[in-house]
Amino acid sequence: MAITRLPSAGFSITIRISVTADASAIGRLTTCVGEAGAIVTALDVVDSDPTTVIVDLTCDTADATHADQVVEALTALDGVDVRKVSDRTFLLHLGGKIEVSPKVSLRNRDELSRAYTPGVARVCLAIAENPADARRLTIKRNTVAVVTDGSAVLGLGNIGPAAALPVMEGKAALFKRFGGVDAWPVVLDTQDPDEIVSIVRAIAPGYGGINLEDIAAPRCFEIENRLRELLDIPVFHDDQHGTAICVLAALTNALRVVGKKLADVRVVVSGAGAAGTAIMKLLLRQGVGDIIAYDRQGALHRGLPDLNPAWQWLAENTNAGGFSGDLRAALRGADVFIGVSAPNLLTGDDIATMAPDSIVFALANPDPEVDPREARKHAAVVATGRSDQPNQINNVLAFPGVFRGMLDAHAEEFTEEMAIAAARAIADAVGAEKLNPTVIVPSVFDPRVAPAVAAAVRAAAQAPAPPPAADPGPADLPEIAAEAAAPASPLSS
Repeated sequence: MAITRLPSAGFSITIRISVTADASAIGRLTTCVGEAGAIVTALDVVDSDPTTVIVDLTCDTADATHADQVVEALTALDGVDVRKVSDRTFLLHLGGKIEVSPKVSLRNRDELSRAYTPGVARVCLAIAENPADARRLTIKRNTVAVVTDGSAVLGLGNIGPAAALPVMEGKAALFKRFGGVDAWPVVLDTQDPDEIVSIVRAIAPGYGGINLEDIAAPRCFEIENRLRELLDIPVFHDDQHGTAICVLAALTNALRVVGKKLADVRVVVSGAGAAGTAIMKLLLRQGVGDIIAYDRQGALHRGLPDLNPAWQWLAENTNAGGFSGDLRAALRGADVFIGVSAPNLLTGDDIATMAPDSIVFALANPDPEVDPREARKHAAVVATGRSDQPNQINNVLAFPGVFRGMLDAHAEEFTEEMAIAAARAIADAVGAEKLNPTVIVPSVFDPRVAPAVAAAVRAAAQAPAPPPAADPGPADLPEIAAEAAAPASPLSS
């Protein structure tokens, strides 16, 4: 059975099987699953009698079709009766993934009188007299709205607000798990920028920050910019800034591993949409040697006609040599490849043409731009967005700590200085003693990461403001053509 995609816990199934009780029964089951291309992760005996054994076999598969193929292979075995198949991902989502829990005890009349009427009226009047007290006396001090219109959900496209809700729930759960931030999904049944801005502005008093999520370009740029002007709380588009922070952190350590400096390397970026643009802006601000931006129009370069404003800015500020060939040609001699675009664009042979000690970040999810197993045959450092591969570049390394720091600092906006500070904190969390080609970013479960990021962001927020700079580029432009959107970006969520 040919399986091109890698098995993943995201397609884990548990199969309840009745099998003839003989010495080879369990071995036949696990061998069958392995030959079908899946990975057995657990096998539990549920019940037995003198002639049969009932087991729950759990395995990771590549996708829903592959899961069906595994079940069919097991069903075809002699003496095997498949009784039930459970998709573990759907089981986890039953009833949703988050809930509201009170922080105070409500055991008697006295406690109720303080938490609610009549006592709560005194707190309301205090806030009415001094609105700034809302941050001190309400959930505002620790609450973030995760806002989407469902127009660009993961790699699934425009699937609408209801279908986006499981992703936003997951994002809220990650906020709480890793940053101690209370986040709540706000899924909007509109994709009109004016309506979205109006709605978010109206609900903002109840939140300490706004996390924009999975909103398609060009709306995401316009909405973020307008909300930043209107609100006195941070507005953060994670698909842009969270991705850029994590990529800068990972690249910082990858360059340390191979002994190169950012100012000396040539970078090829596949995908000049929201994520790709934010990545390139941050790398340019950090002094990267050169970047070739590649998207549907090909390599962006000066003189290319009919570019939208985002791509025009990139054409004028990248690709110093005016390269105009295809993606494979752009890779020849390049030091770094960063993909935030689409799967299977490249082969291992393409990676072989890069400079010695090359770095490959193939971040399209769930399938990267190049098979990481093939890329590792030629590149010194390889990273993906997948949790089942080394060097997972995942936005959860950034956004919980970023918002924790901004909330603690009572920040009114998210700044580039915060982004750079967060990236440095993530990179330094690995430690020189642990840094190697397969460990360039810390684990998302490393308990030191979010506090370190929060402390760095808090310090950046409290530092004196830098002098005004020139307009940095397309992410700050109000109108960006829809073609600038890349079809995929790493988790966001």
